[in-house]
Amino acid sequence: FLMIRRPPRSTQGVSAAASDVYKRQDINKVGFMVTKVVVFGLSTEGYNIACKMALNGADVQIIDESTPSAISIKKDIAKTYPTVQAIKDDEPLLSMTPIDVAISKAQFLFFVPILRKTGQDSKIEITSKFKEAVSNLKKGSSLVYCLGTGFGGNSENMSLLEHVTGNKVGKNISYYYYPLSPNNELPDYVGANSIKSDEKLQSLLSNEEKLEFIGIPSSEYFHAINILKQFSVLTSILEICKFAKDKVSKSDLTTNELGEIFLDNMINGLFDLRSLSLSFEGANTLMYIINGSVKGIDSYIKRLIDEIRLVLKKNELKASRTKILLLWTLDQHQMKGDKIEILQTLITKLQDYIGDVELSLIHISEPTRRTPISYAVFCLK
Repeated sequence: FLMIRRPPRSTQGVSAAASDVYKRQDINKVGFMVTKVVVFGLSTEGYNIACKMALNGADVQIIDESTPSAISIKKDIAKTYPTVQAIKDDEPLLSMTPIDVAISKAQFLFFVPILRKTGQDSKIEITSKFKEAVSNLKKGSSLVYCLGTGFGGNSENMSLLEHVTGNKVGKNISYYYYPLSPNNELPDYVGANSIKSDEKLQSLLSNEEKLEFIGIPSSEYFHAINILKQFSVLTSILEICKFAKDKVSKSDLTTNELGEIFLDNMINGLFDLRSLSLSFEGANTLMYIINGSVKGIDSYIKRLIDEIRLVLKKNELKASRTKILLLWTLDQHQMKGDKIEILQTLITKLQDYIGDVELSLIHISEPTRRTPISYAVFCLK
């Protein structure tokens, strides 16, 4: 039910300042205005950042794209439910607001949608959800874009934001770039039109160290450097290890660092890598690095299947009588669908060689099976 509170009769006729105490909304006990935040997308990354801001004192609502309402995330919810799945399983009673109303009142809108399309379809999906998210943003509000983009991607977003809202970025609406990664590591910088720090956003995302506000082009370059650094290191290791054919060399290269590269490591950031590839036309050095990294994933899968073939041959196992178990913990609520896509590719390629492939999307310590497994493939540590 909705309870409307009016000032007590005793306050009528008192000073306007005293009477106004009863009319104020969204003011905490210390007397500061509580920052209203809406997170678009009940993804793992979106929920994590929503909980962080709720614990930092913000009035946070998160939009589940499958429902017409925004869900309120209070401090007690953030402390009680660590994941999206936990809150969905328990189904606690939560305060809800129509999406258009929530966004129209937001001071900050974080764009953290769940994406499941790939290739060109992914860009269409992002554009559609972006328009839906910003259509009710009002003058004076701020948009925080949390997907990785290529060079110039944020300029396109700002143009679309201005077209949909009718507001001018940098004048009566603000735009920030804050690319989130799937490993829950938050960036230590924010891309902004003005390098002047936004104290409200600073307090929402505060860690032990203050965020650095930098120009949007610079933030795109930093993100690209981080992504390319990650993939170039992994791809280089895998490509060099392919030359190790003899048993001694393979044993020597199986160090703690080189011996623990899982498919899961290879896929984190794949969406961002592909987004970066859209920045270039024609051949250049960066495109060679990007294409080499994408091919490195295909090479990893091919080598994995070749290793399985060697094991079958060594143990005189027939492919028709072999059962393979894939063990991989996939987060169904993760913002980007890279892992789901690669999983399907891996299953298809394994089934081309061995028909019986079983998938276990649960923790490695949990499965107990009655049927014997010939070979287990661990996709993560």
